[in-house]
Amino acid sequence: MMATTHALVGVLLGSATLLVAPELAPVAVFAGLFGGLFPDFDLYSGHRKTLHFPVYYSIAGSALLGVAVLVPTVWTIAVAVFVLSAAVHSISDAFGGGLELKPWLGESERAVYDHFRGRWIPPRRWIRYDGAPEDFVLAVFVALPSIVLYDGVIQTLVIVAVLVSAVYALLRKQLVVAAEWLVGRIPAPMLDYIPDRFVRDFVQ
Repeated sequence: MMATTHALVGVLLGSATLLVAPELAPVAVFAGLFGGLFPDFDLYSGHRKTLHFPVYYSIAGSALLGVAVLVPTVWTIAVAVFVLSAAVHSISDAFGGGLELKPWLGESERAVYDHFRGRWIPPRRWIRYDGAPEDFVLAVFVALPSIVLYDGVIQTLVIVAVLVSAVYALLRKQLVVAAEWLVGRIPAPMLDYIPDRFVRDFVQ
């Protein structure tokens, strides 16, 4: 799924605090947003392995949620929502496409790494690839409650995320073509600074 979809799911998770501690909802929303984005910070180094922990995030998030319920403070709720959003991100990557630059081809059997079992989880491809039409539909679906519930900064961020999602979905395949063109023209010495998976797929 797109990073924006993960972020919007995190915002939705954070919004659950409106039911129990509405005064802490803004903090929880931003914690969910950043938690939803956090695993993808490994995009250029061991993507879907370095910062993706579907099992460990889930265990830690469940424990932290228990702490937040017992001791509801800004910090306990923020940390719990952050880790739970990272867990949902890591788990949901298994429902998307494989780890490849052209996931619509369906050639990779690596979706996300399970450190607990020491193996890659294969892709389910319920959402065929990040930026697929169904990915955009999901992003809009999870964004709608936040657009209705909030105004001001949070509502604006959610709308911007939806717009970015739309542009990315429209240009998804063209971006790979542009990257192929660009990487193919990078001087050889500079290829050492390009992630291996880009060089492997682009440079024949």
